[in-house]
Amino acid sequence: MIYREFGKTGLNVSALGFGAGEIGDYNIPDIQVDKLLNTALDLGINLIDTARGYYASEERIGKFISHRRNDFILSTKVGYGIDGYQDWTYEIVLAGIEEALRTMKTDYIDIVHLHSCDINILKRGEVIEALQRAKEQGKIKFAAYSGENESLEYAIHSNKFDSIMTSVNICDQHSLNNLIPLAKEKHLGVIAKRAIANAPWRFAERPVGNYAEDYWIRWKEMNLPDQKNWLEIFLRFSAFADGVHSSVIGTTDINHLKSNIEIINKGPLETDLVKSIKSSYKPFWYGLT
Repeated sequence: MIYREFGKTGLNVSALGFGAGEIGDYNIPDIQVDKLLNTALDLGINLIDTARGYYASEERIGKFISHRRNDFILSTKVGYGIDGYQDWTYEIVLAGIEEALRTMKTDYIDIVHLHSCDINILKRGEVIEALQRAKEQGKIKFAAYSGENESLEYAIHSNKFDSIMTSVNICDQHSLNNLIPLAKEKHLGVIAKRAIANAPWRFAERPVGNYAEDYWIRWKEMNLPDQKNWLEIFLRFSAFADGVHSSVIGTTDINHLKSNIEIINKGPLETDLVKSIKSSYKPFWYGLT
């Protein structure tokens, strides 16, 4: 596994992170999730990224790998969805952290993101202050923001965050071209999400209403030469993009997990292919929210 210094945090993160959204599905058996999470750690993945909105995800992390807490860097997202609290307030951020600590059976969380709140919420300041308070109390190590566009730009310039998470893939290069360079200048940790753009190559025709629809449109309009290994190309593009420290991808299939690691271990894409991908991108496509 390839590891990288995570900005100025002092952490070293695996180039491939485990996105724990899919394991939040209650229909997936516990025994399958248990094996998947422990295998990810055994194979060298040390960044586990979840969120309170991922249903059973935090609970299962606490249940199946909390006994291996020293083996991984834990990232989650807060700011919403707790009964009795108003979303995007000082109080709900602190309550979300407390609940995440209990659920994941840990004394601290390495990275806590504000989960894609808009710029007006950030400007109010109270959610950022709540993260700073939790950091002072030792409940979190690093304050982070997950999001896109003007909100992400504000977060970077605020100098209040240690790291960011944003979309980086072949079909969405806005943050890569415009915002990650700013984060790099400030020595922020950078986690890439949506690394494979919801796998648009799965669909022969426009998948109307599907989560992948917007990306499918972009991918088709880029008119890239046909490839047999789109998964590999998308994942290597994201993971080795300049300024990215780790790309998170989720799966519930242990064979897919192993295949993704093999892909990362191949290293960067060929320079000419990267240039072709970048030149085919339409810069007027503003990043997805």
